[in-house]
Amino acid sequence: MDISPINKTLTEPTPESTMTHPDAPLLRASINSRQMSMIAIGGVIGAGLFVGSGSVVNTAGPAALVAYTGCGLVVVLIMRMLAELSVASPTTGSFAAYASREFGSWAGQTIGWLYAYSWSITVGIEAVIGGGLVHELWPQVPAWLAALVCMALLTGCNLLTVRAYGEVEFWFSTIKVGAICLFLVLGVVAIAGWFPGVPAPGTSNLLGDGGFAPHGWAALLPALLVVMFSYNGTEVVTIAAGEAVRPAEAVRKAMRSTVLRILTFYIGSVAVFVTLMPSDDASITRSPYAAVLEKLGIPGGALIMQYLVLVAVLSCLNSGIYTSSRMLFALSSNGEAPAALTRTSRRGVPVRAILAVSVVGFVTGVANYFLSTSSLFVLLTGTTGSIVVLVYLCIAATQIRSRSRARREGVALPVRMWGFPYISWAVIVLLLGFTAMLAVNAETRPPLVLTLIAASVAMACAVVRQRRTSSRTDAARTATSQLKLAENDAVGDRRN
Repeated sequence: MDISPINKTLTEPTPESTMTHPDAPLLRASINSRQMSMIAIGGVIGAGLFVGSGSVVNTAGPAALVAYTGCGLVVVLIMRMLAELSVASPTTGSFAAYASREFGSWAGQTIGWLYAYSWSITVGIEAVIGGGLVHELWPQVPAWLAALVCMALLTGCNLLTVRAYGEVEFWFSTIKVGAICLFLVLGVVAIAGWFPGVPAPGTSNLLGDGGFAPHGWAALLPALLVVMFSYNGTEVVTIAAGEAVRPAEAVRKAMRSTVLRILTFYIGSVAVFVTLMPSDDASITRSPYAAVLEKLGIPGGALIMQYLVLVAVLSCLNSGIYTSSRMLFALSSNGEAPAALTRTSRRGVPVRAILAVSVVGFVTGVANYFLSTSSLFVLLTGTTGSIVVLVYLCIAATQIRSRSRARREGVALPVRMWGFPYISWAVIVLLLGFTAMLAVNAETRPPLVLTLIAASVAMACAVVRQRRTSSRTDAARTATSQLKLAENDAVGDRRN
């Protein structure tokens, strides 16, 4: 059996995979550089840092620093690869569009749908967490009702204009960044022994009570998945590039500064946690920032952090609606999702894509009436926890192929990955090794299996679609060729 047509279908980009349909609506370029610089931060600094980091510290002990530093370095390299791709060709589809260009529509459609699905679930998660926080602050407000109100407000914000989304995200992120910077300053002062009434801890919490890794280095494995999930969102700025006023310049500046800020906030915060507090302290699991503020004797520290976490959750919810709706719009523009999702308002807003994403959040809010917040959190994160690893693998593989093609064609790239191809391949090896570790660990295996099942379904659908598209294209070319031959024969007959 000749399998060459199948191989061609799966490896060569089709015309549909390399460009947006010419009749597809366009989004409006309204996001300025000031907003772009904060958009990436908004998607990353959320409940994963303010709450999830506490569970990582409790699980791994001070060795959590290794987890955040190691994963952070991998993220830096991935973002450099993505910067190379996006500065050369800014587009709303970002890495999904680049995967379609380099490997064929099946690759972009698979990773695009997985990514949109992941962020849609994140919207539901953040809505439920936000509703729970509002209920804690104002017990008379039911958590499910608060979740629905949060969804309605931020859906409305995204439906107005992209400028409204960018401005709201800018101020959300500004509040978060300012609070974390103040926290880090207080932490450094306390660690140095300069904070009134708080003696310098030295290395007692870092090396005492079981040592740097009190539960063994194997405890890092389940922690790594939470850490990797927490870093998810740095790529949002490349999706927003399609609506930036000066996309290439905006992406270059944002990627250069944002990654360093995020690493500082994550690694710096965790360093303060594990230096000032015992890792087995129960208060760290609930809210590590509040635990540190209470230790320093700052009045109302816990209440301040509740409000700050609420802002962070709303920020991530806002980013989630934006990111997943734009990915759905990009997929639809390439014919890889229902065409209705490309419909835009007069202000250039993809209304139907936003509403499609928001449905997930509203359904989750209603479900919160019947299920507890913790039960919903476990249920929703089960199939999405490992998708970020697949996204990073896709970005790395796409960058390697794109850079090789650029070399052959003599194309000069404005931003280039360091140490190509060695570091790029090293990142892929690290990610595959990380996936293998998730597979052998009993705690992380179920989320990985669920993610792989979701990926397999998405890939199967994408391959079937590309084969059908390729068959229709081949049939159209054959018909055109036959028509031309018939016309040539007719002309020959008339001459004779």
